[in-house]
Amino acid sequence: MIGALKGRVDSTHEGGCVFDVNGVGYLLSCSRKTLDALAGRDGVQRLLVETRVSQDAITLYGFADAAEREAFRALIEVKTVGPQKALIVLSSLSPDGLARAIAGKERKRLSEVKGLGAATANRIVDEPAMQKWAVGRATPDADGEGVLPAAAPEAGAEADAVSALVNLGWKQPQAAAAIGRVAKRLGEGATLDALIRDGLKEMAR
Repeated sequence: MIGALKGRVDSTHEGGCVFDVNGVGYLLSCSRKTLDALAGRDGVQRLLVETRVSQDAITLYGFADAAEREAFRALIEVKTVGPQKALIVLSSLSPDGLARAIAGKERKRLSEVKGLGAATANRIVDEPAMQKWAVGRATPDADGEGVLPAAAPEAGAEADAVSALVNLGWKQPQAAAAIGRVAKRLGEGATLDALIRDGLKEMAR
């Protein structure tokens, strides 16, 4: 399998480019953002590659950086979201923007991506694996190091909200700190749904 290529852009077309590596032209499918990045660089360039093998074809997908390839890999695991729809999403949203939209359950923002559709946007947002990818990507420190432990929240909605974030992959100290900030902002009487929704937005910043 091909994981990366180093060469020059021979030509571009809608949805991809021909990438020349020592005289061999590789046909790559790419997002608009990767094509724009290639156009802004000179000389020899390096592209990360995802190789997908189907019954009748071997297709190469090129990415300007690891974050975009990671987002692509997450998206294509969602039912009905194949490689082409994943590229449509990544042509409109950066990996960080996509993570924030999913973590904040911004269905409208995703449904406005041209060529995606409301049903697919909802599926992406509701997919548990995508939620975990989104909040996990926004985690400042994957192992929780460098994060000061927060005081345990009071029992009730705050504790349940912290538990929900932990179940999505966050570290307890980070989740507790975020929910604590949200609870202070929303005030007494904040519902569990509101705490979780705003907590996800807080963590995705």
